[in-house]
Amino acid sequence: MNRLKLAITKGRLLEDSAAMLERAGLDCASLRAPGRRLVLEIPNYPLDAVLSKAPDVITYVEHGVCDMGIVGKDTIMEHGRRFFEVLDLGFGKCRFALAVKEGSDFYGTYKTRRIASKYPKVAADYFTAKGMDVSIIKIEGSVELAPLLNLADAIVDIVETGDTLKANGLVPIETICLVSARLIVNTASMKLYKKEIFSFIKTCEDGLK
Repeated sequence: MNRLKLAITKGRLLEDSAAMLERAGLDCASLRAPGRRLVLEIPNYPLDAVLSKAPDVITYVEHGVCDMGIVGKDTIMEHGRRFFEVLDLGFGKCRFALAVKEGSDFYGTYKTRRIASKYPKVAADYFTAKGMDVSIIKIEGSVELAPLLNLADAIVDIVETGDTLKANGLVPIETICLVSARLIVNTASMKLYKKEIFSFIKTCEDGLK
């Protein structure tokens, strides 16, 4: 059986992925304590895990150096292009939201609204679908600062509890979409290793029960 390569987003998704695979019977001790290693062997399953940042998971899968990846839907929406999205893993849940300064009337003006976001493609796609002309400002750090400094009229960002928004005087006014971790597969790998990949999908499903 061919050894597959699975790129996994580092951080909480790695912890949740290890827990899922352990429930399915895989030995994930190496994932629990990787040290400085970035490529880890699963000893009782034909699988090697590659640890990387979320956008790189997509890059590795798209270029075929990894057969599969575990990454958030938010990253897929912002960076994804050419792969199969085969399974909603159900963990890493949050949502994309449109948020504004408390008390402001976002829709009560005809001027072009300025939207700050770490996810400019997601923000642009959302407002294009609404038929609104907006100006998108890409922010790398704390996007909540943009409305406070009057750089933007609103932000599009990932929201889990909403505590950070509230602490900075912002309120979510619309949910754009729900987000969770997904299993993605390289298009060529799906053809070459169809049996192995469908077996791994079944393994993941068993670990989610």
